[in-house]
Amino acid sequence: MNTVLAVLEQRDGALRNVSQEVVTGARRLADALGGTVEALVLGAGSVKGVDRLGGFGADKVVTVTNAAFGTYAPEAQSAVIADRVKAGGYRAVVFAASATGKDLAPRVAARLGVALAQDITDLAVEGGGGGGGAVTVIRPVYAGKALLKLKLTGRVAVLSLRPNVFTPVQRPRAGAAESAAVTVAAGRVVVKQIKAAPGGALDVAEAPIVVSGGRGLKEPANFKLLEALAQALGGRAAVGASRAVVDAGWRPHADQVGQTGKTVSPTLYVAVGISGAIQHLAGMRTSGVIVAINKDKDAPIFKVADYGIVGDLFEVVPRLTEEIRKLHG
Repeated sequence: MNTVLAVLEQRDGALRNVSQEVVTGARRLADALGGTVEALVLGAGSVKGVDRLGGFGADKVVTVTNAAFGTYAPEAQSAVIADRVKAGGYRAVVFAASATGKDLAPRVAARLGVALAQDITDLAVEGGGGGGGAVTVIRPVYAGKALLKLKLTGRVAVLSLRPNVFTPVQRPRAGAAESAAVTVAAGRVVVKQIKAAPGGALDVAEAPIVVSGGRGLKEPANFKLLEALAQALGGRAAVGASRAVVDAGWRPHADQVGQTGKTVSPTLYVAVGISGAIQHLAGMRTSGVIVAINKDKDAPIFKVADYGIVGDLFEVVPRLTEEIRKLHG
């Protein structure tokens, strides 16, 4: 079979935005294989948003329910997914390279006994269509300085897609829906709580615009400048931070962008007071447009920036915020 299984994410009974990207990536792969896309949603009950998945290329949407799936249940969910893959003979399984996906995808790959290609930015099929070709993927390596091409030769290709890279595209299919309840064994790992960002703030890994700050902001109170800029950008921006800022306790770890934080690929990335250490660049250099604001003209961040402003951020950021508000006004 040349069916591609797209494993989607939900939280509090609603699909996460990254799920549309997973379906889009799975559709691209299925088209190259000459196959179909089956979207799989694990939840405690019905999940909002599944009725729209056919518009992004899902031929079938399957909702598997169990009370344990109200929150993330790694052992039970990985077992359900792996058993379904074994029984269904899927050609590929696609996850999001989100915090959840990076934990779940390796568990499923281990249960299947196949390799995993994680955090990929492109995919294709080489060696002929009709399912006979090999799935190939591209992923950044060496902190984003190089791109690695991998060929997945296992009986089933398991991969995860970097968020904000596979832009959702309308490719309508039937989207036939079915649901089933399953029985699962109690797991050793139990997720007690998932803390949402305060005030409904966007996750930096999913936001289309990220405004990040570094040590150049001098003290945590000055992050209010970035919060004002993010707000001026129309509520589509999240505030991120460098590792140094997080280590100093200025911002929570959930805001950290970089090799030991989150990898982001927004349409627009604004780096404020960030020098551009290689660890930070590894987490954001695949962004669509990069704007750097720094008073040091020799800061490494300018080497990857599409636009650079050399100046005092305490003068530049308020002025930039003001001008953006005028445009939106």
